[in-house]
Amino acid sequence: MQSKFESPEWHRAVADIIGSTKGKAVAAGLTAAINVIVKDEGTCLIAFHKNARPDVLHHTLEPAGRKHYLERYLDGPYLLDPLYQLALRCKKPGLCRFRDELPDRFRSSEYYRQYCERTHLLDELDYLTPVSKETTVVLVVGRRNGMFAKTDLQRLELIEPVIQASIQRIWRAWVSRTGDNRGKDHVHKRLTECFETFGQSVLTRRERQISQLLLRGHSSKSVARELRIAPGTVMVHKRNLFAKLGISSQYELFSLLIDDLSRI
Repeated sequence: MQSKFESPEWHRAVADIIGSTKGKAVAAGLTAAINVIVKDEGTCLIAFHKNARPDVLHHTLEPAGRKHYLERYLDGPYLLDPLYQLALRCKKPGLCRFRDELPDRFRSSEYYRQYCERTHLLDELDYLTPVSKETTVVLVVGRRNGMFAKTDLQRLELIEPVIQASIQRIWRAWVSRTGDNRGKDHVHKRLTECFETFGQSVLTRRERQISQLLLRGHSSKSVARELRIAPGTVMVHKRNLFAKLGISSQYELFSLLIDDLSRI
């Protein structure tokens, strides 16, 4: 049986990547190459920056999907995204499966319900490519109809060098075309300050730390591990911060934050 890497389609896609000089063409060739070796239902190439909002370099989403999953995401909720947090770390993998990097209660979080569940992605593989001290570009490869099989994951792992080199080329073309003004995003600065000071008028510093971790999908036990305090102490702080904010659920906590972010 012929390997997918022996197919004419694979070699044409790789030739398109090599022969392209424009970032969009390289991204299109890269998407085509991935489609040859695995079945996926969407790719998205996002640049995550330490001091600016993310940039979407390329995607295969339909217009309605772009409006909901990208435009709303870039208005502030990206601050709660585990992938954003992972991309900003000093030490990070070059390739990971999204579900392996999630906080323990992420799938119960309001962020997941509002911004992840609606994508209908059942599985996701992410390539992370640091392109500067400030920026990591991530290629998201998603599946809506079933999980990636073991053979799919092996193929995606095998082409990692091709992916990483292509992402570097796409990023250089992006910077050449748009400039690199990553340190001048005042909206990101205000969004970050809004998140970090959320509830500041009534909450203590510890209560704010706990609310941030809860919003990012951590359970009380996970919060306790992150802050190195007892789970019972977390529960006391959680009851107190809910009372101070006049809420009784994670949904209301999330809604208060989104309301604050929407005013930026």
